[in-house]
Amino acid sequence: MKTDIHPDYQKTTIQCVCGNTIEVGSTKQDIRVEICSKCHPFFTGKQKLVDTAGRIERFRKKYEKFQNQ
Repeated sequence: MKTDIHPDYQKTTIQCVCGNTIEVGSTKQDIRVEICSKCHPFFTGKQKLVDTAGRIERFRKKYEKFQNQ
């Protein structure tokens, strides 16, 4: 491995807007993010699936004949 070409790898903290703090290793110091796994709707179970223009129904109707075989 070549010397003096790699950035400094150090322990740092990631701070979310919700107040969650995570300690990780990184080349940057004190990272701030807007959303994390503690407040993201996918991980909290508050995610809403939006069916725009009935796409799910159209898909099911289109392929229902293959389901019945």
